[in-house]
Amino acid sequence: MTHDLIVIGLGAVGSALAWQAARRGARVLGLDRFHPPHMHGSHHGHTRITRVAVGEGAEYVPFARRSHEIWRELEAASGQRLMQTTGALVLGRRGSASALVHGQADFVAATLAVARAHGIIHEELSAAEIRHRFPAFTPQDDESGCFEPGAGMLFPERCIASQLALAQAAGAELRFGEAVLSIAADGVIGGASEHAGVEVHTAAGTHHAAQAVLCAGAWTPALAGGGFAQQLSVRRQTLHWFVPAQPALYAADRCPVFIWLHGADEADAFYGLPISSHDNDGPAAVKLGTAQYATTTTPDALQREVTAAESQDVFQRHAAGRLNGLVNGLVSGLTPGLAPGLANKAVHTAACLYTVQAQARFVVAPHPAVPGLRVVSACSGHGFKHSAALGEALAEQMLTGRSALDLGAFAALA
Repeated sequence: MTHDLIVIGLGAVGSALAWQAARRGARVLGLDRFHPPHMHGSHHGHTRITRVAVGEGAEYVPFARRSHEIWRELEAASGQRLMQTTGALVLGRRGSASALVHGQADFVAATLAVARAHGIIHEELSAAEIRHRFPAFTPQDDESGCFEPGAGMLFPERCIASQLALAQAAGAELRFGEAVLSIAADGVIGGASEHAGVEVHTAAGTHHAAQAVLCAGAWTPALAGGGFAQQLSVRRQTLHWFVPAQPALYAADRCPVFIWLHGADEADAFYGLPISSHDNDGPAAVKLGTAQYATTTTPDALQREVTAAESQDVFQRHAAGRLNGLVNGLVSGLTPGLAPGLANKAVHTAACLYTVQAQARFVVAPHPAVPGLRVVSACSGHGFKHSAALGEALAEQMLTGRSALDLGAFAALA
């Protein structure tokens, strides 16, 4: 075989897998139709939330924990700052009035339960405690939260670029601007003694390997076909950056990343990240995002322009009164006469893609028609924080037949 492993898609999971496999001595070929990091798929946006107390389910905790260790190892190896600790606050009303987040109801309670069960350092905060501790937020008295001090934010473009550079340094061959057209089972190559594998067809030719991993994000359903195409859907999401009246209150050393659930409808939830040390040129701004699961799209049909009306909807529906309310009393660092809120016009926007499994879970499964091919979904919109450990576990399992972390929970489509 020409290669031991072909990695199709070099975003969050693909860059991690290429590096982890190459550093273990595998002959790796990585393919991507663009030149990652890029803005065409799911991994852009300058910052991503990372947390270990994951209300999505206890099975994700080992991946988040190991990923935090890998990010620090990667920082040391690359010389890049990849993770900033800010703490994370998950807040909202408890009980049936809580919106769904990544398929989970009562997400605040679920987050607290995971934190307690796994010994994750955290605090349960009342609304009054949240307002006092974090004056950027103005929750109602019947809201509460879980604060995880060890959580924070990742810089995804840096993470991907660092892993790809280290993969190349370890001997991986990376081909950018080469779109994969199809994937098939390979015949016997090089004589009867050699195992059949996988052949990957691109516009530039055909590549052969013993194994391959398809982790192409929003392009995965079309390339995988069959049950994967039926179970995975692509959803457009929008990101919005708003300038705060008092930036000090939204700085990363004072304002945590957050997920806020404020109603029973799935749309009554949003998340945000403070002003970071990795902001673009221009005014320091707070990043806000939401998730919608009603409308599907394809990567080629994605509406990349985010309208002013969409930004206004995010501001009015979510930020106003929560990040834009007056704080009672005196707050250290607050300029008299100014609210701690955000200007109601976005200074920057972006659209990205979630590739979503039916129950908002991950998919890590062998392809039923192509032996040697494994399909790894884009993780339903909550995968970046786990991607470093997921890439390592995939490399271990594909090269040795076993991995330190259990991938079995994600092994089959629901």
